[in-house]
Order: sequence, then C-alpha cells, then structure tokens
Amino acid sequence: MPALEGSQEALVERIPVTYEFSIPEGQRPERVDVWLARMLPHASRTKVQRAIEAGAVTVNGSVPKPSYKVRPGDHIVCTLFRLPPIELVPEPLPLEILYEDDALLVINKPAGMPTHPGIGHRRGTVVNAVLYHLGVRQPIQVQTDVEDELEDEGAIFASDAVRPGIVHRLDKDTSGLLLITKDSALHAVLAEQFAQRRIQREYWGIVWGHMPERHGIIDAPIGRSPRNRKAFAVVPSGKPARTEYWVLEEYPIASLVRFRLHTGRTHQIRVHCAWLGHPLLGDPLYGGDSPRGATTDPRWRQCARRCLELLPRQALHARTLGFFHPITRQWREFEAPLPADMAGVLEELRATARATGLQHRESGQPDAPPAEVSPPVARYE
Repeated sequence: MPALEGSQEALVERIPVTYEFSIPEGQRPERVDVWLARMLPHASRTKVQRAIEAGAVTVNGSVPKPSYKVRPGDHIVCTLFRLPPIELVPEPLPLEILYEDDALLVINKPAGMPTHPGIGHRRGTVVNAVLYHLGVRQPIQVQTDVEDELEDEGAIFASDAVRPGIVHRLDKDTSGLLLITKDSALHAVLAEQFAQRRIQREYWGIVWGHMPERHGIIDAPIGRSPRNRKAFAVVPSGKPARTEYWVLEEYPIASLVRFRLHTGRTHQIRVHCAWLGHPLLGDPLYGGDSPRGATTDPRWRQCARRCLELLPRQALHARTLGFFHPITRQWREFEAPLPADMAGVLEELRATARATGLQHRESGQPDAPPAEVSPPVARYE
C-alpha cells in the first residue's frame, strides 16, 4: 500500500478509497493533477500531486507526471486515503471526579490521557471514559466531512450526537482540572463564559531558567508555526494571546511558575514560555526536553538530568478552575494538587538546593502587586 500523505500514524488511521475514470471523447488536454482535483470530492491539487508522487495514480497502467495532459480514451486509477468513520466508544476507564451534579462534571485529568479522540488515539480518552460513566454503552457514530491532510479534532465534536460536551481541553500530557457538561444548552452557556473571559484558569508549571520578572505578562500573538505544522509559535499573523505569571520558586536551573490565562490559544503557555527562552521542563515539542541554562556546579547538572528522568512530559498542571455554575449562577472554584511526577521534580530541586546551601523562597501564592502598579509586559513587537 503506497504511503500517500502525512505520517505513518496518519496512515494507520486512514482507509484507502480508489476511483477509476475513463476519459470520454471531446475532452480537451488538461494536466492530470488539475483534472483529478476537479473530479475528486474534497481533493486539493496538492493532495493529488502527492498521490501521483507516491505512485497511487496511474494512467493506462503507468504512473504519470503531474504535468501529463489527459486525453480521450485514457483510463485513470487514483487511490486516496480518507478518514474512517469516527466512532466514540464508551470505556470503563478510571476518572478522578472532583465534583458532579445533574449539569456538569469537574475531573482531575491525569497526564497522558487525551481529552478527546483524534489521530493516533481513538480510544482511552476522557470522552470515552465519561460516556461510560454516564451510562452509555453503545458506540456513538459521528459524522464529519473533514478531508484535510491532518484531522481537525474540533470537527469530531461538531455533531449534536456527541455527549458529554467538552467545554475546554487540556493537552494530552498536561494534567489537571477539566470541566465537562452533560447538556448542550449548558455547554453554550459555559462556552460563553470562556469567550467573555469570566472563567478563571490557573496553571502551575516548571520552566527552565529564570523568568524575566517575578510577576509579568506575556502579550504575544500565537498562530501555526511556519516550521512545524504540529506546533504553534509567536507570529505576526497570530491571534492575540495574553498570559500572566508569578514566579513561586526559583533555582539555578529552573523555576516554579504560576500562570493565569487571559486568552485560550492552543499550547498558549507552552508557546509563550518557549518564546521567552524558558520552555517548560520536559516539553519535547518546544525545546524543553534538554537542560537549559549554564551552571558550573555538577550537582545542578545532575539534578537537571534527574528532573528529566522523573518527568518525561511538559511540566504543566491545570491547578485552579473557577466559573459561574450555569444553573445556580453561583461561583464555584476547584483546586487540584500537583501530580506525583511534578511534585517529584520540585522535591529534587529543593533537595539539591539544600545540598548546595542555596536559600530559596518556599512555595505558595505570591502577594499580588498593588493595584496601581502594572506588571511588566513581555510584548511582541
């Protein structure tokens, strides 16, 4: 089977569909890639060209060049890969439920568990677990028209058949608090709170090095990375993104930082920290999977290696979540302690600090600056 597009992971998820055409009399000469892009549903010219390069298009039994001109009597066979039917399967997976009523759930998601199905993980997600928890036992078929090179995960949840509703998402390897609704109307109410920035979300993360200020704001637009289609970056054409932070603990090699989101862009904290030159410890996508910063003390270099061994994922945890209940209108706020892997990294940093005689400030909520004092802003120019 030819490798047509994307990664090997994408091929596993996709199914081949073969089209055959016989060119009729009267067909004017036209490039085969242009002709196929016009004849095939949801197929771009680029997608057709990649299929030709992979040997998945033949004209009269031979693989043509994209510039080949079709003519009457030609027999064309083209194979493209498409998304298989999407099916949400209830699964009896453990959930740490911090709150539940007839309207919603608040869970503490573990690192490594995707929020919802996508390429490479159709099972084992929060959605699969919540469906089972709510008594659903039969798979739910989801219709989607997505035909792009990479699956648009948001399109999976465009169907009204999908319940419960994911109000917001966490990256697979980010742990912490997640809000889920049981009713589509309430989903819209909570989504509006997110849009109006009335929901409070705070994260704790461990970054390499030292942030520019003890308390600051990162104001820099985020969009798709021009270098890596799976990543995001600070780019002029990006959407506005604003992250406030407070440094809780600081060590020669790393810092524990509290983040508050003022916008909700994909990978926002991870991108902003990497842009400042202080990626989250353990984050392989944004340069945090190797030690940053220089230290002459071998004990701190050893500490950095041990921290990466303890935490083979980005050191980010959604610790606080606050919102107005969509039915009672009362403010509800939840907090989830750091998971064992991040707590282990902090203890490693603290132990090395004690061994080297370093004084450090204990963890805790820092005092906010006076209201009339604005925090320094790391702004995109």
